[in-house]
Amino acid sequence: MLQCFLKMLVAITDRKRLTVIQKPLPRLRPGWALVRVRLAGICNTDIEILRGYHNFQGTLGHEFVGEVVHVANAKDGGWVGRRVVGEINLACAGLGFGKLCSYCRRGIPTHCERRRVLGILGHDGAFAEYLALPVVNLHRVPAGVSDEAAVFTEPLAAACEILEQINIREHRDAAVIGDGKLAQLIARVLHAAGSRAGLRVTMIGKHEGKLRLARLAHIATVRVRSPDARRADAFTLTVEATGSPSGLALAQQIMAPRGTLVLKSTFHGAANVETWPIVVKELTVIGSRCGPFPRALALLRAGQVGPRPLISRTFCLKDAAMAIRYAQQPGVMKVLLRPERAGNGEKNGGVQ
Repeated sequence: MLQCFLKMLVAITDRKRLTVIQKPLPRLRPGWALVRVRLAGICNTDIEILRGYHNFQGTLGHEFVGEVVHVANAKDGGWVGRRVVGEINLACAGLGFGKLCSYCRRGIPTHCERRRVLGILGHDGAFAEYLALPVVNLHRVPAGVSDEAAVFTEPLAAACEILEQINIREHRDAAVIGDGKLAQLIARVLHAAGSRAGLRVTMIGKHEGKLRLARLAHIATVRVRSPDARRADAFTLTVEATGSPSGLALAQQIMAPRGTLVLKSTFHGAANVETWPIVVKELTVIGSRCGPFPRALALLRAGQVGPRPLISRTFCLKDAAMAIRYAQQPGVMKVLLRPERAGNGEKNGGVQ
């Protein structure tokens, strides 16, 4: 195939550094699609990978919106030309295994025994001009949803997963600990769902500028050093999304007995925390990871969650290393990468 001889720009991990190189376009397996990346988002997980998380080697990036340019099978031709986002877990069906593993048979392919993860585990990611994914992983982007909103679909789906795991009608007061990118999306999802269920959502964070973004979305906020942020037994539902072990200790303090604690942080290293409050308060602790793309796209289509104010800046793909450094600066929210084919490369500062 001609695509085997074409080159593309990619950003790869190289001894815990990000290096931009040229590589051949990916080969397509049966049932797969070649996607031209329109925008890719930098996630805290990408930064943790560069610190050693998962020991991943290859092309980084798992948040993207793109356009299908080629499919391996004629029966999938209807996907060509479609704007898409993609689920990041490659499971038995997409990998071509006729006999499903026990997790795929149980309907939880995100825990597939053979799982590969886009830009995280065993599969090249979205910091590239093109990527390859099974067609079963793709979701069409509604016409009314911009690229700048659609690129948030994967982390927004992770926020929506909380609604799959708990019944928010059982709670009246919820706290989101953290004010970063994922915490902002979680607070917005809980606020949108809770407005119908009588749920009051409070974001607890360190950074006034980030807390201001939450208030613009009509979410109550509290500075973490405030006495109000450390009231014992104040919340029956708490989501820890700080990306730091310190958030777990605070969560245990503010949880009401028999409350539900949802853990969203993934970070490289051990968390040195006491576990006795979990036992004494009889807390339910839930780990939460990937989530439902259709629900996330429905929120974007309906305008119930508007993530575009969270974008701090967009860089050219060739400047990915610079973008990673910028993404780690204080006060920065979502940083995007744009392949340069589309025109003039870097947008003017942020995307409004």
